[in-house]
Amino acid sequence: MATENRWQEAVAANQGIIEVFPTDVDAYNRLGRAYMELGEYKKAKDAYSRSLEISPSNIIARKNLDRLALLKGVKVASVKREKAKPSDFIADVGKYGIVSLLEPAPQPVMVKLAPGEKVFLDTKNQDTVVKNDRGEYLGVIEPEHGLRLAKLLKGGNKYIAAIVSLDHDHNRVKVIIRETFQHSSQAGRLSFPIRVTETYPAHVKDNLLRHSAGEEEGLEEPDYNESEDAETVPEGFSIYEGYTAAEDLQRLDNSFGDEE
Repeated sequence: MATENRWQEAVAANQGIIEVFPTDVDAYNRLGRAYMELGEYKKAKDAYSRSLEISPSNIIARKNLDRLALLKGVKVASVKREKAKPSDFIADVGKYGIVSLLEPAPQPVMVKLAPGEKVFLDTKNQDTVVKNDRGEYLGVIEPEHGLRLAKLLKGGNKYIAAIVSLDHDHNRVKVIIRETFQHSSQAGRLSFPIRVTETYPAHVKDNLLRHSAGEEEGLEEPDYNESEDAETVPEGFSIYEGYTAAEDLQRLDNSFGDEE
């Protein structure tokens, strides 16, 4: 229901679960998420607060209560936001990457975002900017990727993008991007070139991608063990909080249920 934006049905479904299992923390978290999507913030707060009463250490409930506090006084239209599907981002190496946004929009704009939400790329001079489905500016892609993407966009390439990670406390956003069309004039130019300085073991992280990839060919994701700034990290990919790009894809998949 969440992946199809059927939030009113999600409310009814989770209320039914709670009637049978009144201490089901996950059901309260899902109920809170559904109410947030419907713009019913008082009910969302009640659901997350109940989740914390049952499980005081529940991180999902705490983070969303913090987000609701930021949303207080922010007018949010009840619109049907388009969600990205994790399977949309299965692609060949060099055609997808995860980037950070700089110069983010004011908090009243950013706090309305949710993981898994589709966003859109645009160019401004030599930079690549990211906007929501209402055309509102969200941020500019870090130059090491944004300058190249701007040239490719102007050359006719097309991309799909989605929010993969949010940190409302520090106004940080990471976006996953995949090339969906390469213009003939850009033939041979990778959207996310890979800088390789040593031989990597080539294998697929089946436990992370099986759910998203289905019968499609999985991504060959090396097992990186060094920091984000290390020479062995391929350009266009990020490692943060101990997660690799493939794990970010799984986190995008998980975001459709409970917002983490």
